[in-house]
Amino acid sequence: MQTVRERFATLLAAGVRVDLARAALEIARIAYPRLDPLPALAELDCLADTVRAHIPRGADATTRADVLLDVLFDREGFRGNQAEYYDPRNSFLNDVLARRLGIPISLAVVLIEVGRRAGVTVSGIGFPGHFLAQVAGPTGPRVVDPFDGGIALSEGDLVERLRALSPDWRGQQLRAVPPELLQPAPPRAILARMLRNLVHVWQDRGDVVSALAAADLLLVLSPDSPEELRLRGILYAQLECFAAAAADFRRYLAVAPDAVDAAEVADRLARLHDATPTLH
Repeated sequence: MQTVRERFATLLAAGVRVDLARAALEIARIAYPRLDPLPALAELDCLADTVRAHIPRGADATTRADVLLDVLFDREGFRGNQAEYYDPRNSFLNDVLARRLGIPISLAVVLIEVGRRAGVTVSGIGFPGHFLAQVAGPTGPRVVDPFDGGIALSEGDLVERLRALSPDWRGQQLRAVPPELLQPAPPRAILARMLRNLVHVWQDRGDVVSALAAADLLLVLSPDSPEELRLRGILYAQLECFAAAAADFRRYLAVAPDAVDAAEVADRLARLHDATPTLH
């Protein structure tokens, strides 16, 4: 039987055609090892059937997008979980579909996947601090907030959010959002952001085993990412898997020899070598 890592890697082998919903459900297997993805996929199909049933014949792209938003956020009641934002269930697609609760990125995945099945184009937008989505509008693409009922956001709204949500932009005299911040996020970028969210949630909860599983999937996405190698090494060390931690730290130093924390990581590595003979 394949592991979660192996199944995730198989899905990613499709490249730009990766099945976002199936890959998101593989992430959920970290918490639900026996998860059957078929019920969640069937629910996405059912939601898409409802959207198609409400789209008038000959409707333009804007109307089709309006119907999609209406069905998901008004009729079906998908909404942001403001009360328990850091509940890991908000990141699991199966739970989001069952509970109608999520965080910005998981709700965007529902929007993207139901839209794809219903013939409505939706793009994810990796906006700093708060994931958004883009759909057709009366005068061109419009950015919507899946966490806030799919409301449309003006340029001014986005500028204010950028200032409020991202420390890098506070105090800057922005008149418009830099175009690169509104580029559609490919599936791999969406999956990476979902996994990073989960790593942080599980670290905050002290669940190092689950955080390690998510970090391991991040390295399926980016095998030579210095940031992810360092992270996994730290998590391995916390679990006293010293040989695995040392391997990640050595790889980190090989791919990022000039990193600002290279000396710190080298020191970690030396201490692991000292500990290895007396610890497992």
